[in-house]
Amino acid sequence: MNELRYTLDELLNTMRRHKIGHGLLLSPPLKGAGPLPNDEIIKLCGRSRGILAPVITVEPTARKVKAAIKLSEENRRLVKAFKIRLGYVKGSAESPVYERLYDFAESEKLPVLFHTGDTAFSNGDLARSHPLTLDGLANKREELTIILCHFGNPWFMDVAELIYKHPNVYTDISGLITPSAYAEKYAEWLARKISEAIYYAGGAENILFGTDYPVTKHSETLALVRRLDIDERDKEKILSRNAKRVFRI
Repeated sequence: MNELRYTLDELLNTMRRHKIGHGLLLSPPLKGAGPLPNDEIIKLCGRSRGILAPVITVEPTARKVKAAIKLSEENRRLVKAFKIRLGYVKGSAESPVYERLYDFAESEKLPVLFHTGDTAFSNGDLARSHPLTLDGLANKREELTIILCHFGNPWFMDVAELIYKHPNVYTDISGLITPSAYAEKYAEWLARKISEAIYYAGGAENILFGTDYPVTKHSETLALVRRLDIDERDKEKILSRNAKRVFRI
């Protein structure tokens, strides 16, 4: 839809063009199939010469959790986080199957990213991907770094409450812009919603830049940051400082 070829070279060249020094690479939810194997993600990151770091996608089975932990242990210097696809899988954030993963993530200080908000497919489970489903987990695990992907779109203020309430909860601005007849007005609406969420939270310390390429182009997300009605220092936190701290880049 957005005229991208979706290749590693295209991604790296785009990052260089926009002066983006580092990024995280993870598998997308593929329609009609599972995600790209995590070992393939690690290989792709290896070809990026340090520009991309892998995020391991974890499915809700004991076998998949065990395999994700093992792969992370084998690539300890490379892996930066785990990803759980809430809304796409039959499991909630507090499913017992993930307990071992959370224990490991806490011990290694690795963040866990959660898909939140709208799903790409019409058969997604919004009840499981609503951001407020992460409140219980954040209450129980104060040492676990939790990242709510896509700002919980469209539940921006619910995410604002979560990042205000929990110091260990973060969110990102990835995957928010897609082509539509009202793209310009929608971008204005997004900027207003995110700015208001930052006002409520009292700052942008817990907000991260992201694109969800190829869903959203880098240029579009950078333009979204420029639209935000916030202090330039908060924009710098979103674009760089927060990610360096959270992912130890």
